[in-house]
Amino acid sequence: MPYTPSGFFCDRLIRERERRDGEGSLSKPLRFSGQDFTALKQECLTKKCLFEDDTFPASVESLGYKELGHKSNKVKNIVWRRPKEICENPQFIVGGASRTDICQGDLGDCWLLAAIACLTLNEKLLYRVVPQDQSYSEGYGGIFHFQFWRYGDWVDVVIDDRIPTFNNQLVFTKSAERNEFWSALLEKAYAKLHGSYEALKGGNTTEAMEDFTGGVTEFYEMKEAPKELYKIMKKALERGSMMGCSIDSLVPARFETRTVTGLVKGHAYSVTAVEEQSQHKASKVRLVRLRNPWGQVEWNGPWSDNSKEWVSLSKGEKDQLQHQSAEDGEFWMSFEDFKKNYTKIEICNLTPDALEDDKIHKWTVSVNEGRWVRGCSAGGCRNYPDTFWTNPQFRLCLLEEDDDSEDNEVACSFVVSLMQKNRRKERKLGANLFTIGFAIYEVSMHGNKQHMQKDFFLFNSSKARCKSYINLREVTQRFRLSPGEYVIIPSTYEPHQEGEFILRVFSEKRNTSDAEGIYLPAPANAGEESEEDQQFRSLFQQIAGDVSTVSTGRPGREARGARERVTVSLSHSSTDKDLNTEGFSLECCRSMIALVDMDGTGRLSLQEFRHLWNKIKQWQGIFRHYSSDQAGIINSYEMRNAINDAGFRLNNQLYDIITMRYANEGMNIDFDSFISCLVRLEAMFRAFQAFDQDGTIRLSVLEVSC
Repeated sequence: MPYTPSGFFCDRLIRERERRDGEGSLSKPLRFSGQDFTALKQECLTKKCLFEDDTFPASVESLGYKELGHKSNKVKNIVWRRPKEICENPQFIVGGASRTDICQGDLGDCWLLAAIACLTLNEKLLYRVVPQDQSYSEGYGGIFHFQFWRYGDWVDVVIDDRIPTFNNQLVFTKSAERNEFWSALLEKAYAKLHGSYEALKGGNTTEAMEDFTGGVTEFYEMKEAPKELYKIMKKALERGSMMGCSIDSLVPARFETRTVTGLVKGHAYSVTAVEEQSQHKASKVRLVRLRNPWGQVEWNGPWSDNSKEWVSLSKGEKDQLQHQSAEDGEFWMSFEDFKKNYTKIEICNLTPDALEDDKIHKWTVSVNEGRWVRGCSAGGCRNYPDTFWTNPQFRLCLLEEDDDSEDNEVACSFVVSLMQKNRRKERKLGANLFTIGFAIYEVSMHGNKQHMQKDFFLFNSSKARCKSYINLREVTQRFRLSPGEYVIIPSTYEPHQEGEFILRVFSEKRNTSDAEGIYLPAPANAGEESEEDQQFRSLFQQIAGDVSTVSTGRPGREARGARERVTVSLSHSSTDKDLNTEGFSLECCRSMIALVDMDGTGRLSLQEFRHLWNKIKQWQGIFRHYSSDQAGIINSYEMRNAINDAGFRLNNQLYDIITMRYANEGMNIDFDSFISCLVRLEAMFRAFQAFDQDGTIRLSVLEVSC
């Protein structure tokens, strides 16, 4: 019966995180670049020096790689200065952090600043990201730190306070107060997290929102928005959710261009309030407050700062709405104008609460990490049926239906979030966001737990899928399905695209979510001795000679001769000339002998060599079956099937490793590499079984070396 070692390979990263005794949690964040803020600060105070961060130095490399790189004229006059060199009496925060503390500089990161403005609306969230134990007076050492959610972990990012300036003015984000620096330092820490300031150019508000909260984001296109959108927005703000919105620009060259109404296309805004007010004591008007991260350029239509609509409200009502006529980038507009002018809104829920009703739900979440590897598990979308099935697969078992199911419908609500990793950080290497998505298929309960094969997807349609494949960091969608067992297939749109991802599943009720397990191979059947075996016995005697054994264990000429004898003998196991092999390498021969050398002599007896002979014959047949046009190679995507036929059940991580190790540049595997791979797998699982007691093993140093 197939057997799954607990915690082995597949979900190794997740399980390792669980074993780290809370590391990566809010209370015990990981140390980014291995830097301990407390220890570094104490060292600076003891030595009476100011911290200089050599992992993110005050140099061009930290500014960027192209537009802000060495060859750019923009960086020639930039000087890195500490706040005490910029102004008198610098402060970390002046009078409390607020949304007016964020004004955009010469960097296209309005998406980030819109998220920071939303962050200031919730002190509890703000001070998770911006620890309060920081000051320019008491205990100042030129060192600060900030905390971000990073692909399932919270990380603590340490920086020094040297900031890019031009003519003694901050080049990038600044505060309305000249002597306030928390927002500029937060931007610097976020730039360090992604490798440079330039890496922050262009993005989606939801990306930063999630990095500030660990939440999950849902999108609403205004043209398809539900009737309850105003209610959804109001409840979202009441629950501490963060909201952003934007106006799509169909012409890229016109990004961040101002319209006649004062709104800016292709630009991110923060939604900072949603209110309803009586107008002329008769009707009520629904209002939305927004903020432009520029700190200027505002809406000039109805309910703008100086519009006539404000006359209908009393002073108390104006005060309640915090209305003021100032060019600070913040303005009110009616909900109807909001829907007409903006094209989409993004709501980042701290948990994916069902915003449609009055209940506060508790959601469970599972996190799975994976990757797409070219030639093995980068199968592309459903349009590529020959490779789609090779994508990573994650089992989802929905166990309990919702409490509020209507019309006797038995269903489970859940949200699937697929996020690609590290693409922003790798921009300097030419990386761009992949177009990603996912599909969900129903599988039989308590059925086969192995990787679903090609035929399954040819004859079964998906039960649900994301609305579209899109080139965003994350694709998220809410679903309602009947209790049961499902498999989620995350993929890039095109095949052969390599990248890492995390797949998160949030559900109202209990669910289980994991990737495929690893199954140990069944022992090969020796079978009865046939006429071919008798011929082999005669051949073996010719090769072994008087000693009646074959060995490759000694160096020099004897080893080379033994290699030739083993290669010749194994080649005799097939009369076909289509394997395109010149013989196994010496290392491969040694591995084969070690595999079947039961008595540890380094030499093979007739019985041991016969066992090896049968193994190679069996693997030859499998290889030949999958060989493309009998060309002596197999496609790396077919390697999964070939390994399965050999009796092994692996997970995607091992298939990825195998492809990287044994496939050539054309994503093909020749016969010699195929045999070497199976020999290694056989030896690995045999070793595990030898030490296994309860699905896990513990090894001493000597046992590992063996």
